[in-house]
Amino acid sequence: MSKTSIRPALITKVIPDSIAAEIGFEPGDTIASINGQQPRDLIDYQYICADEYLEIEVIDTKGKTHHIEIEKDYDEDLGLEFSTALFDGLIQCNNRCPFCFIDQQPPGKRDTLYLKDDDYRLSFLYGSYLTLTNLPQREWERIEQMRLSPLYISVHATEAELRSRLLKNSRAGKILEQIHWFQERRLQIHAQVVVCPGINDGVHLERTLLDLAKFHTGEIPAVASVAVVPVGLTRFRPTEDELIPVTTAKAEEVIDQVQEIQAKLRQTSGNNCIWLADEWFLIGRRELPPTSEYEDYPQIGNGVGSIRQFISQFETYVKDFLGQNICLSTPRKLTWVVGNAVEKAFVAIGQQLNQIEGLEVNMLDYPQIGNGVGSIRQFISQFETYVKDFLGQNICLSTPRKLTWVVGNAVEKAFVAIGQQLNQIEGLEVNMLALSSNYWGQDITVTGLLTGQDLLEGLQGQDLGEGILLPSVMLKQGDNLFLDDMTLEELAGQLQTNIWPVAGVEELILTAVGDR
Repeated sequence: MSKTSIRPALITKVIPDSIAAEIGFEPGDTIASINGQQPRDLIDYQYICADEYLEIEVIDTKGKTHHIEIEKDYDEDLGLEFSTALFDGLIQCNNRCPFCFIDQQPPGKRDTLYLKDDDYRLSFLYGSYLTLTNLPQREWERIEQMRLSPLYISVHATEAELRSRLLKNSRAGKILEQIHWFQERRLQIHAQVVVCPGINDGVHLERTLLDLAKFHTGEIPAVASVAVVPVGLTRFRPTEDELIPVTTAKAEEVIDQVQEIQAKLRQTSGNNCIWLADEWFLIGRRELPPTSEYEDYPQIGNGVGSIRQFISQFETYVKDFLGQNICLSTPRKLTWVVGNAVEKAFVAIGQQLNQIEGLEVNMLDYPQIGNGVGSIRQFISQFETYVKDFLGQNICLSTPRKLTWVVGNAVEKAFVAIGQQLNQIEGLEVNMLALSSNYWGQDITVTGLLTGQDLLEGLQGQDLGEGILLPSVMLKQGDNLFLDDMTLEELAGQLQTNIWPVAGVEELILTAVGDR
């Protein structure tokens, strides 16, 4: 990137009681340079600001330039947030992967939904995946110099010809050479393999996983983990994409194949680096692996173990909470909306919520699809841990409540027990409703892909009780906007009910019992 392409960093928030607040920074101000350097991105900004002495060139909202000198402790944060992490623009993708979700969306939505990023900086900062096909030498040098590790890499196949075919990019075939580059410099990657039946499955999948496992050696393994994810398809995908959806039989085949490889790795090296996304078990109608299988959940952001973690957290939290003998003075009836793929998994959670006296939470089941490696298992594990303490408090709601908890149907089976435990709270009734997505044209849907239109279609005419417990993963981060651009307020108005976004186990339980 040239210096002329670097824009001043726009400040959107000043943290109260921070250095920046004390000096008088305001939202709308921009930072042009620090110590004579123009930061390209948040990485540069954080690196430069680690110094004890800063000279900052600031342009205020009226366009006036100020030069500010700051003395602070080494590595002390200034307390500023910016409109973007990239001050010189996004490095966009130059591949044409047939399974790209960006190309499987309907036209006419907000522009940001159609941006194809392949930016190593977003990978380092936020865990987004890139392919390494568009990096000039200077960016490789920066990764090495600044030790930007780990990065998250979409591998899909290690055979050069096959990977080039999948990404439709002649430069894609150098992946093993590139991973070796990371290994030589003691840098790490997390890899993902999106399995497309008939293309990179079978012997090709085995070859890919064994190739990647060879880099999982030493004190700092170049390949820290590998997530195996089923291809996700929507009704908007191009007709010429050559892709076919994953069936129950194919999911069972992949589960058996990968678990055999996992067992061999544990036998030969004593550890494992390969994990299956939760969705394989949902599509294949298999039980989720236990919490111990996921170790420290290295691929939780890719949906590996999130359901198991959620359930474990819930059970831990609710163990104490329900032991408080809570009883709602005013009964509450709520609706919990989920994707129907997880409905069975979440039944127990709904049952436990409904043990609270005065609370009724209904989980809505309406046919939808998703991706995830262990993310469901992680959620379940967190729930189980939380609920053990929570339920032990013998909580009884003074006012009974009936609520609806909405999830994607991909987690329906996994979350059944959570619903059951919630319903153990005296006075609380939580009904879990598991939905699929007509919007995307999917029969099985992960919760995060449910749109406002899906919820409207699935919930209209339902007895939602006092309101809806809505997983915040359905909404744009920091906003109340669904993937189809419907707002939370619009949905609540059309359904004429309350909607409470909840993030994680603790918020789910505390919102259900009216403690937030």
